[in-house]
Amino acid sequence: MAPVVRGFRFSAVSAGIRKGGRPDVALAAADRPVTVAGVFTRNLVRAAPVLLATDRVQRGVARAVLVNAGCANACTGQAGLVAARASTGAVAALLGAEPETVLPASTGVIGTVLPHERIADKARELVERLRPDGANDFAEAILTTDRWTKVSTAEVTAPGGTATVLGIGKGAGMIHPDVGPPHATMLVFLFTDAAVPREELERALARACDTTFNACTVDGDTSTNDTVLAFASGDSGVSATAVELAPAFFSVCDTIARSMIADGEGASHVAEIWVSGLSGEEAARQVARTVATSLLVKTALFGRDANWGRLLAAAGRAGVPFDPERAAIRVGDVELVRDGVSLGPEAEQRAAEVLAQPSYRIELVLGPGTGRARYLTSDLGHGYVDVNAGYRS
Repeated sequence: MAPVVRGFRFSAVSAGIRKGGRPDVALAAADRPVTVAGVFTRNLVRAAPVLLATDRVQRGVARAVLVNAGCANACTGQAGLVAARASTGAVAALLGAEPETVLPASTGVIGTVLPHERIADKARELVERLRPDGANDFAEAILTTDRWTKVSTAEVTAPGGTATVLGIGKGAGMIHPDVGPPHATMLVFLFTDAAVPREELERALARACDTTFNACTVDGDTSTNDTVLAFASGDSGVSATAVELAPAFFSVCDTIARSMIADGEGASHVAEIWVSGLSGEEAARQVARTVATSLLVKTALFGRDANWGRLLAAAGRAGVPFDPERAAIRVGDVELVRDGVSLGPEAEQRAAEVLAQPSYRIELVLGPGTGRARYLTSDLGHGYVDVNAGYRS
């Protein structure tokens, strides 16, 4: 059960956007306007709710976030913007809030305009159902191809005491987030009862996203709808800076990112790719990203095949200079490669046993440098094709 975060209430209803009558609209509302920060997809093709939320978050205060599943409302032109404004406006009126303080987020099929009338018809029920302990209902309603909800909590420790951070997310496919300040689709919402100045909240959110969501992948596809929003009510009476928020934000975001990768469409393994020994963090990250998104690597992971040649070949095409004759590769605690050459079939056999586990670590040491980075990835098997070949049907 998700904890209560002072100052926030949650609800969910079925508006008939998805088939089967399952909950498909979720609302998180603050008791009063609260501090907000957001990061959004950097895909050039951006959904109407992303465009609207990007604009509205600039105010630095918000009252609520309205989320729907089953319709991405992306590539829908002016009609999509009208629908996003209409749905958030209906909820704002019932909350007694300014429409610009209700932020939209959507996930689902691209190319269909959001049926905002259905949300408007359910708006009163959605508002009346709001309750402090309704976070689990919210988490359930925003899912698409996810197999489970993604909820995480952590405590903020500051000189004035402790505050709570609650994170709720969704995502299983179309996961290769590239989110940044406005300067499955992945949707994540963070709620804290700490009092945080807007600039500090923005800084903490951007850093947490960069080291978690921006360093994970299921299929290499960046969504049109990726959105991460953070809300701070201040109702705990505890003030926090970005530095004080950082551990809790990282913990919550990292847990949700790992859960998304574990829930990757058709996935059965989570691999934590570590690359070290390069000139700097960005160089290491570029190699880690290339290895993590390699189809040959991901299919080898599905087959539990300790095919280290695919790992090294992917690293070699990342555009980062290193000496292959100094490369070392480990799978779990098994050393597979030293000085660029195999340590033999026995090592590969032991590594294959590690690859049979649900999650494991793969490390590539490519030189003597200090640059180090991590990327989370999943394996890629038949299930991914099965899900996505029939996604619209």
